[in-house]
Amino acid sequence: MKPYIGPQCARCAKLSCTKAPGTEDPPAGCPMRESAETLARVERLLREDESLRELACNAARTEAGGYCRMPRIEEICDFARRSGVKRIGIASCVGTQREAALAQTIFEAQGFQVCSAVCKVGAIAKEEVGLTDEEKIRPGGFEALCNPVAQARLLDEAGCGLAVLVGLCVGHDSLFFRHSRAPVTVLLAKDRVCGHNPAAALYTSHSYYRRLK
Repeated sequence: MKPYIGPQCARCAKLSCTKAPGTEDPPAGCPMRESAETLARVERLLREDESLRELACNAARTEAGGYCRMPRIEEICDFARRSGVKRIGIASCVGTQREAALAQTIFEAQGFQVCSAVCKVGAIAKEEVGLTDEEKIRPGGFEALCNPVAQARLLDEAGCGLAVLVGLCVGHDSLFFRHSRAPVTVLLAKDRVCGHNPAAALYTSHSYYRRLK
């Protein structure tokens, strides 16, 4: 038997986790076998931490209420209402400002206060953090550093109870997740090549994007 190196759920064909406990034995290598103590601690945390439990319940209620019926932006509104959020923060890329403006209009029409922070806020030259001119998208001129840490701080300081990402780049979104005190969800995952539909590369990995495999 191979040593356990961590969960490999993406390749599981059994999905015992979707069945009532005790009705089906998890397969070999399943984290429900290999990491039962960790999962038990998390379950206790979900039961005992009131704020975490409330967030988990509101997420599940949103899932049940909008499953296959609501577009994602409507589900975000539903989740925000269930969570008692009055002010939504939008963190966007300069390349998706149109989408961010549309989202802000919709959120406001749904009764929310909205603050929005763009990725280049602060106008920090990329060289200031150690990047070279050759590492810029267009060498030879000024390029502002994407600043998701500042986006997170600004939206937190504005009292936003939920942050919504609209097109932050890979890595920049990671920095935002790490530094936001408010819960974060994603409305638009940037993928310029696939028209902001990253799953397209997965669905065509047997044809147009076979080079990925």
